[in-house]
Amino acid sequence: MYITKGMTISFNNQTIEVEDRMVLSNFVFHQLGEKQNGIAVAINGEVKPKAGWEEVQLCENDDVLIIKATQGG
Repeated sequence: MYITKGMTISFNNQTIEVEDRMVLSNFVFHQLGEKQNGIAVAINGEVKPKAGWEEVQLCENDDVLIIKATQGG
């Protein structure tokens, strides 16, 4: 039986556990599903361009922030 070890990260100011070696694109998909338009993602205060999400691997204790653009007036 294969057991995936988890790691702890901070996501939008909440501590959560995710799979080891999870890449950013998978994390965003797990959090938002297909609705990923109008968002920005930062890890440890550094904004990550969407074009590189497949190559960004999350690490233990990373601070991940996802911001959604909203309409208002």
